[in-house]
Amino acid sequence: MSLTLLDWRRQVAALYASVRAADSPESGWQLWTSTRGRLLRDHADSPLANGATLPGYWSYDSLMRFEVPVLAADPERIELTTGTDGVVPLERIGRVELHGLGSLDVWWLASYGGGLFVPVRDRTSGRESYGGGRYVLDTVKGADLGGSSDRLVVDLNFAYNPSCAYDPAWACPLPQAGNRLDVSVHAGELAPDRQPS
Repeated sequence: MSLTLLDWRRQVAALYASVRAADSPESGWQLWTSTRGRLLRDHADSPLANGATLPGYWSYDSLMRFEVPVLAADPERIELTTGTDGVVPLERIGRVELHGLGSLDVWWLASYGGGLFVPVRDRTSGRESYGGGRYVLDTVKGADLGGSSDRLVVDLNFAYNPSCAYDPAWACPLPQAGNRLDVSVHAGELAPDRQPS
């Protein structure tokens, strides 16, 4: 670990704070895509490696933004093995219902630091978006779109590729069954080598 990784995390947290403070969700998204592209391209701790290209994005779609309550779900604990973080314990704390798309489990990172984790895999995965799925929220790493004490902003326009999409040296927690949508989500980041259809 190094201070450059600390800088990466500070910049990501500051970026999401600016997104939450933006005049509109779409202007926040424009800031996010441009700043994320700069970080991926230029930062010393970027996961972009081995000639990987910057991702493209689908156009912003306001219908892919939801502010939803966290609904009850049966408790479950899973432990996912990753290459860099070891075993990552996650506890399901609820689910969110995304009108017309389905539901996604909301996980709590049950280790030091804690944080919400909401990944997603959909019918674009492996075709237009990264095959392993994407992350929407990962608050321990700063990816937090806001909400209130009982609601979350889940904006699929901000679905982004995990580090393992760019470099196989990374092993990332990927979406489990409760985080798979049986629809195509044409929002967020594309796979690094794809363009929007």
